Amino acid sequence: MIRYFTAGESHGPALSAIVEGLPAGVALVEADINDQLARRQQGYGRGGRMKIETDRAEVLSGVRFGKTIGSPIALVIRNRDWENWTTPMAQFEDHATEVQKITIPRPGHADLTGVIKYGFDDIRPVIDRSSARETAARVAAGSLAKAFLRQLGIQIGSYISTIGPAAESATPASLQALLDAGAESLAAEADKSQVRMLDPEAETAAIAAIDQAKADGDTLGGIVEIYITGVPMGLGSYVQHDRRLDSALAAAIMSIQAIKGVEIGPAFDNARKPGSQVHDELFAGGEKGLRRETNRAGGIEGSMSSGQPIHIRAAMKPISSLVSPLRSFDLATLEAVQSRFERSDTCAVPAAGVVAEAVVAPVIANALLEKIGGDHMAEIKERLEAYREALRMRFGG
Repeated sequence: MIRYFTAGESHGPALSAIVEGLPAGVALVEADINDQLARRQQGYGRGGRMKIETDRAEVLSGVRFGKTIGSPIALVIRNRDWENWTTPMAQFEDHATEVQKITIPRPGHADLTGVIKYGFDDIRPVIDRSSARETAARVAAGSLAKAFLRQLGIQIGSYISTIGPAAESATPASLQALLDAGAESLAAEADKSQVRMLDPEAETAAIAAIDQAKADGDTLGGIVEIYITGVPMGLGSYVQHDRRLDSALAAAIMSIQAIKGVEIGPAFDNARKPGSQVHDELFAGGEKGLRRETNRAGGIEGSMSSGQPIHIRAAMKPISSLVSPLRSFDLATLEAVQSRFERSDTCAVPAAGVVAEAVVAPVIANALLEKIGGDHMAEIKERLEAYREALRMRFGG
């Protein structure tokens, strides 16, 4: 089973990740990992931190001659901004008397609940670990799982359909062709846009909305569309709650900072329709083989992959740090005050799509390994092709 852990603070020396369970023989290219990190840093509406950091991952273990060797992979991403934080974030030297404590929590952030839970009298430790800066480590870790899946014909991509009041008016005309080419083609097309949108009119409206929010000292959220193509039928299971594929994918997406809603396919729209307009009819035989003509289930039926593209929609709330502050109070005095501002973005929805791609990759990889097993790539490829061939022999195509 692939699992990973991250460590590090936003203004500490570095972020790190340990990835365990990746099979041996997965071909890795260092530039590919760093390309994913660069994608995460892009997007209209990002803040000043992106001008400081140029994220690059150092691989410290688990890779030899460009291929995984089956042992844990250690990744480190240095924080260039650390040199400005050596005193307030010192690890062993005590500078408590030199550093002003942060005692005003920001509404909507982890600040208040974090200091209460861990018994701090300074919010700084909460800010630095709860920060979405942590997702750089997850993008690096997820890029390894994406590489594993890519070599098995499974691709993951995303685009943005909504930012604040700006939303695409209909499903982009180019979407199906991009999915037919593989979800990474979708991601590449989205990356051409400053806000990762496929609809030019929606892109223009989104940029204007971000500019207005910045002028108002406000922030914007949005909706991310994630697609996974090439997934074979039958990943996941209905027999136990913790083996349900949609449950695992939703949990992974909800683990991303500021994500507050998830649906598989057009789930909320489906909830307003009769079943006859929702469920995907089934066909078999002929050159097309086993198929569905629609995909309102979002690629998952009975908590298992249906063989169609998996479609996940994620709602991201506006960022909690506002230049124009909301009301709060001082933890030290309980006096009512205006909330404080921590350097942040106006809009990070485009980056959330890249993070979402990364966090769903280990979920799909684990579901695949549970289905077919294997410890090295040659073995896994052989088993997956045998499984796909068995489906073709039974249903055509």
